[in-house]
Amino acid sequence: MTKKVAFLGLGVMGYPMAGHLSNSGFEVSVYNRTQVKAEDWLKQYAGTLASTPAQAVINADIVFSCVGEDDDVRQVCYGEVGALDAMKPGSVLVDHTTASALLAREINDVCEARQLHFIDAPVSGGQQGAEHGRLTVMCGGNQTVFDDVLPVIESYAQTVKLMGPAGAGQLCKMVNQICIAGIVQGLAEGLHFAKSTGLDAEKVVEVISKGAAQSWQMENRHLTMLAGEYEHGFAVDWMRKDLGMVLSEARENGAQLPITALIDQFYADIQAQGRGRWDTSSLLTRLTDNNKTRQR
Repeated sequence: MTKKVAFLGLGVMGYPMAGHLSNSGFEVSVYNRTQVKAEDWLKQYAGTLASTPAQAVINADIVFSCVGEDDDVRQVCYGEVGALDAMKPGSVLVDHTTASALLAREINDVCEARQLHFIDAPVSGGQQGAEHGRLTVMCGGNQTVFDDVLPVIESYAQTVKLMGPAGAGQLCKMVNQICIAGIVQGLAEGLHFAKSTGLDAEKVVEVISKGAAQSWQMENRHLTMLAGEYEHGFAVDWMRKDLGMVLSEARENGAQLPITALIDQFYADIQAQGRGRWDTSSLLTRLTDNNKTRQR
C-alpha cells in the first residue's frame, strides 16, 4: 500500500524534497505558511494542498517538516491547527529543520505521550543537494522507526544514518556546521594570501585541490569567491543561527570551540554590513575589505 505523507514547509529545501516524494509515487499533502508557494508547488507536482498543518497530516503515515528554527517547529507542531493533535496514532514525525537538540528531545517526549513516533533528521547538502536528491541526513530516534522511514527519506537523500536517540541527529548537524565554518574560513584566508602574494589564485586551487587541502567548499565556492559573487547558497544569517545553537550546546557539555566562536563573530561582522543573506563563503570579504582599508 502506498504510504501517505505530509510535508510542512516548502522553502528552498522543502520544496524540492516534497517534489521527490511526489515523483516517487507517494500520496503527498503539503502545507506552507505562504500559501502561494504551495500553489506553485502543486503546478509542478502531484499532491494536495492543506490550509493548516493539522489538515495536512490527517491520515498521513509520515509527516515531514522543514522550517526555519525552533519556534517555527513549535508553531507547526502545537496548538489547535498544529500537526501533533491531528496525527493518527502510530504515525511518525520526521523533522528536517536544523534546530536544537533540546527541542528534538522535547518533541520526542510529546510524541511518545501521544502514541506517535519522532525522528530528528537535519540535512546537509544545500539547495543543490535537495534539488538533485543527494542530501545527507543525520537522524536521531528509535531504530525500528528509523528503519520504517528510511526508504521514504531515500527519495531525496544519498546518505541517511541513525546517530543515536532523539537529539543525536541535531548534535551531528552541529558537528557538520563546526567543520564547515572552519573550512570556509581557512579557504578564505588561503585565497586572500594567494592574491596578496601575486599568485594566480585559480591556478593555486587547481594544484592544491588535488591534494590534502581539497574540500567541497574549495571545489564549489572558490571561483565565486574570487569573483566576489555571494548571492547564492547557504546564507550567513542561517549559519549564525546554527552556530548560536552549537555554542549554546558547547556551554552545556563543556566542549571547547575557540575557532568556531571566533568565526561566529566574523559572520556577525558580515551581518553588520547588511550582507546577512550572502553565502557563507563571503568570509573572504572581511579580509579583502580590511586590506583595502589599510591601503588607504
